[in-house]
Amino acid sequence: MIIVDKALQFREDIGNPIRVAIMGAGYMSIGIVNQIIRYTPGMEVSVICNRSIEKAINCYQQAGVNQVVICNNERDLDKHILRREAVVTSDPEIVCKANEVDIIVEATGTIEYAAKVVMSAIEHGKPTVLMNAELDATVGPILKYYADRANVMLSGSDGDQPGVIMNLYRFVKNLGFTPLVCGNIKGFLDIHKNPTDMLSFAENMGQNVNMITNFTDGTKIAFEQATVANATGMVVSQRGMNGFRSNDHIDDLTHLYDVDQLKALGGIVDYAVGAKPGPGVYVYATTEDELSKSYLNYLKLGKGPIYSFYTPYHLCYFEVPNSVARVFHFNDPVLAPIDGPVVEVITTAKTDLKAGQTLDGFGGYTSYGQCENASVCRKENLLPIGLSEGIVLKRDIAKDQAISFDDIVYPENSFMFNLYNEQVKHFFSESIQKEKPLQTI
Repeated sequence: MIIVDKALQFREDIGNPIRVAIMGAGYMSIGIVNQIIRYTPGMEVSVICNRSIEKAINCYQQAGVNQVVICNNERDLDKHILRREAVVTSDPEIVCKANEVDIIVEATGTIEYAAKVVMSAIEHGKPTVLMNAELDATVGPILKYYADRANVMLSGSDGDQPGVIMNLYRFVKNLGFTPLVCGNIKGFLDIHKNPTDMLSFAENMGQNVNMITNFTDGTKIAFEQATVANATGMVVSQRGMNGFRSNDHIDDLTHLYDVDQLKALGGIVDYAVGAKPGPGVYVYATTEDELSKSYLNYLKLGKGPIYSFYTPYHLCYFEVPNSVARVFHFNDPVLAPIDGPVVEVITTAKTDLKAGQTLDGFGGYTSYGQCENASVCRKENLLPIGLSEGIVLKRDIAKDQAISFDDIVYPENSFMFNLYNEQVKHFFSESIQKEKPLQTI
C-alpha cells in the first residue's frame, strides 16, 4: 500500500525494524518469510514457531537463511532477537511472552491450537495478524472482544480474499457510495468433493489435500465470507449464499440482484463461480446522489442503480507484510469483527452419516461448510464446522442436512467449545438463548 512503503523504509533507515514472529511453517508461512526477508525493508522475521522444528528451519532456508538458532527458553529468545539472529522454536508460549517480539502472524491453518496462541498473544500484549479465516469465522468475535479489552490489535490480513474485499469496501465507502454486495470469485466449486477426489491435484500443487478439498467444496469461501460479514455487518440472503454461476464479467452480473432487497437486508456477502476476472473480488454499491450517478455513467460504470467495483487478483502471502505494517505502525486493522457474529459457517453432511460416526472436520469426507446468519444458527442450534473435527454423532444425518448441537455427543473439557459457548453467551440476547439455548459443556 502507498504510505506503508515510506514508513517501512524510514524504520529501515533508522535501524528499528518491526520484529515479527511467524506461527506455522506451512505453504503460506514459507511465502511470508521469503517476502519479509528478501523484499521488505524495515521488517524482519525474528522467530518462527512450529510444532516441527525441521519445518521451521526449512522456512528460513527457503529464504536463503542457513544460520538458525533453536531456542526453547523465553530469556534466551529475547537475547537472540536482540542479536538479530534467526530463531526457531516449538513453544508458542515463549514467543507470546518474549519482550523483543513486536507482532505475531498466525498462519497455522489450525483452529484450537491457533485459538490458544491468539489468547496467549492477547494476554501478553502482542498485536496479532491472522492469516486464518477458519479461526476468525468461528471465534473471531470473542477473540476481538478480549483483544479490545486488553487494548491489543487483532486483525485479518491483506492478500487473502477477505482482506482484499475489505480494502475495496473501504475504498468504495470512502467515495460516498453504499456497498450492497461484498463478493468473492471462484473458478470451481463442488460441495461433495472429498480428499480422494482431490489427492492428485493436491500432490501436483504441493499442498495439503484437506486444504485443497476445503477450497473445492466451498467451505473455505464460506469461512472467508463469514469474516467479511462479521467485519461489515452484512448478512447472507439465503443459506450457503447465492453462488451465481456465470462465465460473464462480474460487471455484467449486477442485474442478478434487486437493489431494494439488498438495501432492506443492509447488504450481503456472496460469491460467483466462473465469472471474470478470476480469482478476484468485487463490491457492488449504489448511490442516491444524482451528480455522482452522472459522473459514474461518464466514467463508463453505467447508469446503475448498482455499480460494480472489482479487484482482479489476490496475492496471498505477498501482501502480509503490508498487514503487519498497518497493524503495528499505523494501528489500522485490515479487517476485524465489529461486534458479535453476524454470519457463521455451519456443518453440513457431505454424505449420509450414521450414529456413532466421527466427523473429520473441514476439507474431509464427512461434511462441508455453509454460511448462515447467526440469528438462524442460534434458533436452530447449528454446529459450526470449525468445532466439528473429532465430534461423534448420536443420530443418523442425511446428506446435505445441517448438523446441530442436538445431533452430537458433547466433548469433555474442549477449549474451543468453551470459547464458542462464551461467545454465544456474551453476544446474544436472553430472548434468543431462552428460545434455543446452547447446551452447556
